[in-house]
Amino acid sequence: MANTAQAKKRARQAEKSRIRNAGQRSNMRTFIKKVLAAVESGDKERAQAAFKTAVPIIDTAVSKGLIHKNKASRNKSRLNSKVHAMT
Repeated sequence: MANTAQAKKRARQAEKSRIRNAGQRSNMRTFIKKVLAAVESGDKERAQAAFKTAVPIIDTAVSKGLIHKNKASRNKSRLNSKVHAMT
């Protein structure tokens, strides 16, 4: 465990950010799953709407440092391919 005051503070800060990051990561995954669920159900309009709401959330995760930009790009590309394949 941390011994110095600085290390104790950093441990507190790390725990706060871990909890915040977990919530944001979970939120991002939820929106990705909504797109996949809409694609599975075959509802093209709902899938497109879910995709449009998921993209900014994925981009926000990148700007906050939750995921790498390449992972975000890969996720968006795969989701977009699945939505477009419904036609």
